[in-house]
Amino acid sequence: MISKEDVQYIAGLARIHLDQSESGKLTEDLEKILGYVGKLGDLDLKAVAPTSHAMALKNVFRNDEVRPSLDQKTVLTNAPEQLRGSFKVPQVIE
Repeated sequence: MISKEDVQYIAGLARIHLDQSESGKLTEDLEKILGYVGKLGDLDLKAVAPTSHAMALKNVFRNDEVRPSLDQKTVLTNAPEQLRGSFKVPQVIE
């Protein structure tokens, strides 16, 4: 299925250095993985509906509704400094 040369080529693409023992072990591991994936091709999946996600998704956003809020004067009463009806903050960009 997969050769040591294939593993070395893939390692080169990924910029991974493998010595001969690592290359041999990785070749064996990849063959086992590909063999297992190959078994999935033997399954009868005609009655299984295709899925794009493992769980059902739904929109979790709430509707954008206008609701009562605090007026500007009340909000600014606890501000350490104010400037023209807004919070005054230290300059962070020069």
